[in-house]
Amino acid sequence: MRVFRLDGKTALVTGAGSGIGREIALLYARQGAAVAVADIAEDGAAAVAEEIAAGGGTGFPVRLDVADLESARSAVAETVRRHGRLDILVNNAGIGHVGSLTETAPEDFDRLVAVNVNGVYYCSLAGVDQMLIQEPTGGVVVNIASIAGMVAVNRRFAYCATKGAVISMTQSLAMDYVDQNIRCNCICPGTIHSPFVEAYLHRFHANELEETRAALHARQPLGRMGRPDEIAPLALYLASDEAAYVTGAQMVIDGGLTAR
Repeated sequence: MRVFRLDGKTALVTGAGSGIGREIALLYARQGAAVAVADIAEDGAAAVAEEIAAGGGTGFPVRLDVADLESARSAVAETVRRHGRLDILVNNAGIGHVGSLTETAPEDFDRLVAVNVNGVYYCSLAGVDQMLIQEPTGGVVVNIASIAGMVAVNRRFAYCATKGAVISMTQSLAMDYVDQNIRCNCICPGTIHSPFVEAYLHRFHANELEETRAALHARQPLGRMGRPDEIAPLALYLASDEAAYVTGAQMVIDGGLTAR
């Protein structure tokens, strides 16, 4: 039995030039979807689109600044221009910040809101607008949130706040459009060893890279950080027809961290 196939569907994945977004884009393409590889880093998006083509799939790069509504609308329009519709939107793009409330400057908080909250809002607005007018109507939205939106993480005030907002937006979108055949779910990863985490290590722990990396591995009950390719299969399931009864859910993949 062929399950979790996306044949004939078109997906737009934000932040797809690296990390979790890259793995989702590659997997979607392997499972038959045409994939808009969207990223503010055009070189990264182009490289992933080339990987998809090399594997025999259909993918194309799209420059997208999720913090800009017109950029979001343009990315959706380009996707529809190429493939006629938008079936799947993955809101993956996001940024982080280290700091408690008093260590978070207003400009830092505003920056995280612009990308992590407004970015999901803008891309969802553009994507859902399209899903409501296409025939047949409907589609799937998959948001990448975080366990930081569910439980407190030390010195991640702004990040926790914005990822909590992503979870809330997921639930609202799911309920508001349940009668229009639009499903929306979110994935809440724990610590994933990705370029996102490596950038954090080099920015905040440059003098103790190996020690801090080892500590991040050790704090997970499974004894290691997760990998981006361990998140992508859940994003595939949520986008597939097999998940037709799943909407408004928060799916945790964290190596057992929140079970402690």
